[in-house]
Amino acid sequence: MASSLLKVAVRGLSRCISLTTPPLRAISSSAPLRQGVPSSVWKLGRLNHVAIAVPDLEKATALYRDVLGAQVSATVPLPEHGVYTVFVELGNTKLELLHPLGEKSPIAGFLQKNKSGGMHHICIEVDDIKAAILALKAQNIRMLSAEPRIGAHGKPVMFLHPKDCDGVLVELEEA
Repeated sequence: MASSLLKVAVRGLSRCISLTTPPLRAISSSAPLRQGVPSSVWKLGRLNHVAIAVPDLEKATALYRDVLGAQVSATVPLPEHGVYTVFVELGNTKLELLHPLGEKSPIAGFLQKNKSGGMHHICIEVDDIKAAILALKAQNIRMLSAEPRIGAHGKPVMFLHPKDCDGVLVELEEA
């Protein structure tokens, strides 16, 4: 009796899961997932990079280039963002190494709290940053600046407040 009851429950649960979750292949594909976003608004794209704040940019660059064998960019100062950046190419995405530039650098504050550095933010591409900002503001997601700024790739970017994004600082970059 208990065995047949368990079989019925498992059958019902598996039917429920197959109706409410996309198949595993859809989750692992490179096509963007857009759950709950109207198709006519904007599209969430691929992961562009993961940014890591580092206290010693030369040491971190050498780790990825010399020890791990990755291709790394030259150091680029971005005074409008208060950072030096180095990009590490990984094939399917990039790492962005961040180091403070100037006393008002947001990375300096991050490194004061996290002396050995660590993950700072993730960057996700969007097809229309202005439409994305409007839609996210309508859902009470706070932005960290009034308008998009030009980011390290020369494209408009906007940072979303980490308290509205499950504790993760999210950067949107127009693709």
